[in-house]
Amino acid sequence: MSHDLTLEITGRSAADIAANVRALIERGALLPGDPLPPVRNLADRLGVNRNTAVAAYRQLTAAGVVVTRGRGGTHVADRSAVAQEGFAADSVLRDVATGNPDPDVIPDPSRALAGMAGRPVLYGEPVIDPGLERWALDWMRADLAPDDLRLTITSGAADAVERLLAQALVRDDAVALEDPCFLTSIHTVRVGGYRAVPVPVDDEGMTVDGLRAALEQGVRAVVCTPRAQNPTGASLSERRAAELREVLRAHPYVLVIEDDHFSMLSRRPFRSLIGPEHRRWALVRSVSKFLGPDMCLAVTASDSDTAERLAMRLTPGTTWVSHLLQRLVLALVTDPDVTAAISAAGEHYAARNDAFAARLTASGVPASAGDGLNLWVPMPVPARDVSEQLMRRGWLVRAGDEFALADAPEASRRLRLTVHDLNAADADRLAEDIAAAVRAAGGRLAAAGME
Repeated sequence: MSHDLTLEITGRSAADIAANVRALIERGALLPGDPLPPVRNLADRLGVNRNTAVAAYRQLTAAGVVVTRGRGGTHVADRSAVAQEGFAADSVLRDVATGNPDPDVIPDPSRALAGMAGRPVLYGEPVIDPGLERWALDWMRADLAPDDLRLTITSGAADAVERLLAQALVRDDAVALEDPCFLTSIHTVRVGGYRAVPVPVDDEGMTVDGLRAALEQGVRAVVCTPRAQNPTGASLSERRAAELREVLRAHPYVLVIEDDHFSMLSRRPFRSLIGPEHRRWALVRSVSKFLGPDMCLAVTASDSDTAERLAMRLTPGTTWVSHLLQRLVLALVTDPDVTAAISAAGEHYAARNDAFAARLTASGVPASAGDGLNLWVPMPVPARDVSEQLMRRGWLVRAGDEFALADAPEASRRLRLTVHDLNAADADRLAEDIAAAVRAAGGRLAAAGME
């Protein structure tokens, strides 16, 4: 906006300032994308403590009214749809950008549902079902160095990460995120009003220099995917994990959150950033990839202080995840037939992705498969141009720059594809169409003198 907005905003308390900003937005004086005054300027103009202005912006951020962009300032939130995983609404194109698991390999819960109910659970009872707690403790302890751990059950991994960040951070605190990054993590950090600090990812996972630079910038939390990183498919190597733990040794109170979303489906070993002496940490494992997205449950193992704070974040809202859902998860993950099916599903995803990467390579677009549900395919030309060409051929794909936090020339030349549910004929056609789209995009750029 061209005028000084500090002259329009009024209020002496945080609540009054926040209410006044809301009123300006409602009557159209502030539009989506418009910047708000810097906190210090606003506080000086209103004659209030800086913390009052900070609290007002925090209230607005928590309500989704504004978003913070770090040094870019605070802006009125854009109400347009945020990029997210899942099927594209109202598209006639064949969608290979979903990030969804294959419904044909999600276990049928019918048999487990028939015998899992038991007695009703009432207010004041333990929030974790005892049977699930015993199983989950064994599951998590097998991969964690710290001896002292506590469990928390949340409504999925995104719920866990959001609450973990909220119990540890305040607005404008810095959070280290992988770059390129899982879309939900980007959204969670932006809505929370935190400042995302990008840490590059290579074939061995989060880079050492990137993490060291983020810590030097004062990040208070690190969110990492130890295997099957989305979108790249990278997994931490043993060497890289050891190097990252060494960097973190000097920062034991930085909250390290590991999102092991692919867990039981992964073909890679689990390697952790969390050393035995680290003081603030959490390992989150959701069941959504192997039991289905509608099974909204995640297990979080953490240090006791983080667990207590996380429990406090749950108390005003959901308080606990349904014990019926907890018992259903336990019945499924302890059924030998289901666990065999989950293992077979992991092999299914790996084999289908490997086969499609081979198809692309044979078509003249070299590609290789990492771990996870998706493929991260390098393009010799900008991925946006390729995606436009593919739309003309009936395909909907996702360009890599949607996952980028910083200016990322490499991500802008990547496609993320979800192809594991294609039959052989459709997979052949998509590989041929991608190769043709690359050629067409390259020809257009050459004609324009841009390549």
